[in-house]
Amino acid sequence: MPMKCLFTATALFLVVSQLLSCSTAHHPAAVSRAKINRWVQSRTWAGGLTWQLHPSTDMDSFYVAYHRNKRLWDAAFAFLKNQDLQQLPPGKYPIVGEHVFANVTDNPSNRIEDVKWESHKDYIDLQYVISGKEQIGVADTSGAAITKPYTVDVINYQAEGTYYVAQPGTFFLFFPNNAHRPTIRVPGYDRVKKIVLKIQTAQVP
Repeated sequence: MPMKCLFTATALFLVVSQLLSCSTAHHPAAVSRAKINRWVQSRTWAGGLTWQLHPSTDMDSFYVAYHRNKRLWDAAFAFLKNQDLQQLPPGKYPIVGEHVFANVTDNPSNRIEDVKWESHKDYIDLQYVISGKEQIGVADTSGAAITKPYTVDVINYQAEGTYYVAQPGTFFLFFPNNAHRPTIRVPGYDRVKKIVLKIQTAQVP
């Protein structure tokens, strides 16, 4: 093989190897569960935010998503840390354009039969109750039956899940494999103010 061709082939191999390495470096298969747990517990990702991460969180997905788009996640956590959420009016708040944005609502909670299971492909949900309490159901999409195919970043399901009480101090994360059923009424809490951050799943330069 001519020297020029050998050099080109070698260079191409190195580039491809580097790209493959970058794409797998933060995949759970390449990272031990112990390392992921240490990272979660270190709270280096939180940027000083003191809220607790709900234990239902898919920690592997969190690790991968954070390292894929660290800049977006850091902006999201900084926004939450620096805002007076009690005083923040309902509405949409761009954080990093359409890559990260927040929706604040102050609405009546719902009867469980009026709330559908859902998941998203394009955005990860970070959900936090600012005041009040609500129930949130969590289920894996692998065991759920689709009742409404994907439209405008929502898929609806019929599912059996586990229900938790969401309240101030703890936030929930929902990745594309997490069906969730939020805004369900808790007795005595008919109105809930909450914030939902939408964080893009695809890698952003």
